[in-house]
Amino acid sequence: MRARVIVGIDGSEQALTAVRAAAGEAARRNMPLHIVHAFFWPMLHVDTGPVSADMPDSGLENFAADMLAEAVRAAQAVEPGVKVTKALIDGPAAPVLIEASRGAALLVLGDRGLGAISGVIIGSVAVHAAAHADCPVLVVRGDAPPVGPVVVGVDGSESSELAVGFAFDQSSRRGVPLMPVIAWNEADTAGAHQWHSASTAAEALAGEAQRTLSEQLSGWRGKYPEVEVAPAALRGHPRKVLAELSHEAQLMVVGARGLGAFKGLMLGSVSQSLLYNSASPVAVVRGESS
Repeated sequence: MRARVIVGIDGSEQALTAVRAAAGEAARRNMPLHIVHAFFWPMLHVDTGPVSADMPDSGLENFAADMLAEAVRAAQAVEPGVKVTKALIDGPAAPVLIEASRGAALLVLGDRGLGAISGVIIGSVAVHAAAHADCPVLVVRGDAPPVGPVVVGVDGSESSELAVGFAFDQSSRRGVPLMPVIAWNEADTAGAHQWHSASTAAEALAGEAQRTLSEQLSGWRGKYPEVEVAPAALRGHPRKVLAELSHEAQLMVVGARGLGAFKGLMLGSVSQSLLYNSASPVAVVRGESS
């Protein structure tokens, strides 16, 4: 049973923002929060040879312990009722977090940390975790409006089905409307030889998008009758449509892979693009077998 929320920290302000968001997620789920820091000596420019006798006096490990203690205080300040544990784990951040995600309900990360190059919008650890974690990954970014809806990208794929279920659950827990969105690209009409004109092709694609949207939502509406649902089939490329909607959403939800993903590709182009361009937090949802 997936019974806790995990959050990774690295000492950055973005990580503390992620801790506060993770505490809120844990409270909504009535789960404990586990804070993880990956302590990797080579990243700190420390010789990886035999440890000298005075290594503990270097203060680096104490600094990491203080970082974890600060994160615990930040979580308890926003959600005093949540049980919080912490762990200092040797190893590079991405493998440590992916291992920690096994059996977790959610992995929460900041969009960039101390290792991010100036101007880079999202750190490589967050992208790698979103592609390989054993549970959904929430990347905390932007300034999400607290009254905005949850927006989920839909494309009819199995990955999309998982994302829709996650989004319904999030809308229910947060008490906000859900906006499922399917975007169809007008450029797709160019090769539609079975139709007599581009306008006819566009109408057919719009109709197919509406049908896909209705079919993917049908099984979830009955499970979450309390959720207000406002589906939308919008013309445009999914990457652009979802990025624009992220300015009004409090959470964006996408599947890790969609219908356009190549076999073996761990993170689809739409989900990866949203991680880089969203104005609000992004949840990337993967199945256990993904």
